[in-house]
Amino acid sequence: MKTICTLVAILVTSLTIAQDFQGKAYYFSKTGMDMDFGRRQLSEDQKKAIADRMKSAFEKTFILTFDKSTATYKEEAQLETTGGGGRWRAMLSGFTSNNYYKDVKKGEYYDQREFYGKNFLIKDSLQTYQWTMVNETKKIGNYTCFKAVTTKKVSEAMDWRAMRRKARELRDQREKKSGDQANAGDTPERPEIPDEIEVVAWYTPEIPISQGPGSYWGLPGLILEIQEGRTTLLCNKIVLNAEEKEEIKAPTKGKEVSQAEFDEITKKKVDEMIEQFSTQRRGRGGFGGGRRN
Repeated sequence: MKTICTLVAILVTSLTIAQDFQGKAYYFSKTGMDMDFGRRQLSEDQKKAIADRMKSAFEKTFILTFDKSTATYKEEAQLETTGGGGRWRAMLSGFTSNNYYKDVKKGEYYDQREFYGKNFLIKDSLQTYQWTMVNETKKIGNYTCFKAVTTKKVSEAMDWRAMRRKARELRDQREKKSGDQANAGDTPERPEIPDEIEVVAWYTPEIPISQGPGSYWGLPGLILEIQEGRTTLLCNKIVLNAEEKEEIKAPTKGKEVSQAEFDEITKKKVDEMIEQFSTQRRGRGGFGGGRRN
């Protein structure tokens, strides 16, 4: 009851959004990584190199620029690192949006992505999340936040653990057929990867707009934290009504496709790469690999 009363009080006393209202929220992403490397025997230097490469790919800072009904979500510009990356970098580029725009009033989004050197503009309807409100609160910075949970389907084509599992399974099958018992024998059971994952959101009615990082929206306040499987997105800075406003508009560059069409394009390419990685002998690279000592 106390939490409900607090929520009502915040809603009543929250700021009134003016026509020119605009804000920015800065989010830091962090992903827990599976660093067991299967049965590979790697040196500590090799493990560190792989961990650093994974960290640079999955730990980023994003900026959500929002008004009453529209928002853009972009990765904060960073200096390019040297060292190429080849197929690794080309594949991972498809995991992250270059410019994600959503209009919660119209119920649509535009997602600009580059995948293997080609620019795509995904245009589709916003997903409607079935949020369940939870009677829990916590402080994020100076804001009182409330908890909500939902579920989200996992895209196997763009799920890191699913890719590694498929590559290992194909490699195990090939080694068994070729009689390589030293490598293929006693294959350990691997946990099933769920079709859905739980998503936990923490939102603040003190900023009463239905926005959040990436595709998330639909709560009575700005979402300041998302816990999505092993990934956490946490807001560490908010700027409201700065003197200089930024135009919020949908991206226009790239081949226009639906989300289903883009998923099919990436799935075909990822399956092709999994096939290539699975032909490499154990310990010679691939998804999280490296040479044996």
